Amino acid sequence: MSATTDSRAETVDESTVAAAAQRLAAAAATGNPCAPIRDLIGPDDVATAYRIQEHFNSLRVGGNVVVGRKIGATSEAVQTQLGVRQPDFGVLFADMAYADGDVIETGRLLQPRAEAEVAFVLSDDLAEGPLDVAQCRAAVDYAVAALEVVDSRITNWDISFADTVADNASSGVFVLGAERRTLAQFEPVEVTMSMRIDGAEVSTGTGAACLGDPLNALSWLALRAREFGDPLRAGQVILSGALGPMRPVGPGSVVEVVIGGLGSLSASFSNEEVIR
Repeated sequence: MSATTDSRAETVDESTVAAAAQRLAAAAATGNPCAPIRDLIGPDDVATAYRIQEHFNSLRVGGNVVVGRKIGATSEAVQTQLGVRQPDFGVLFADMAYADGDVIETGRLLQPRAEAEVAFVLSDDLAEGPLDVAQCRAAVDYAVAALEVVDSRITNWDISFADTVADNASSGVFVLGAERRTLAQFEPVEVTMSMRIDGAEVSTGTGAACLGDPLNALSWLALRAREFGDPLRAGQVILSGALGPMRPVGPGSVVEVVIGGLGSLSASFSNEEVIR
């Protein structure tokens, strides 16, 4: 992703951007959460936060193939949980992807929380034109139920908006369901969601909770991605945002998601820690 040309981003020098990215990278590598990034750039410096995100992502060890994007903080419930007031976006890499029924290595995550959402897979680029809902709808090949496991490299999820942006929108890993639906077969805004952890229902929601319609979220992302010089491309996976509150998970947890009209999926978390 190319950094924004917003002049506000130029008020923070590259050494500060690099130091912030290195802080996040060290937390990811060691499994020890770090101090907030906002003490380096300010809590609302979104332009610089996206510069840090780009640098942080460039420091990833392996798995650097981009497979899509994620939209964060699209539901009022999650915005309230995180103390933020607007959406953000991050990058999805190949080594973050899991399939329905997979076991997720708990030790690769620091402070994981699960949320259920609609994922779109694109058949066409979203680079030109108005990038409105109608164009975005036409560019969707199919949709699947998805589980996103968000994570924070920052201690105790003590984040401002700039913190979560810099931290690749608090990305962790994601799981895609196996049942594919075209947009001729269901309406994203009409879906209902139920998420269970270890058999207990812990989160519910609807398609309307995601910026009024998951397709609104896709349009928002398409516009933002183009603005940042890296438009959405055919074949990419787009996690459109949570349909309800996120919930913590840990070693041994089993998560089940049902999205009415779209399908279901499950994933479990290993009991073993991973040596970093």
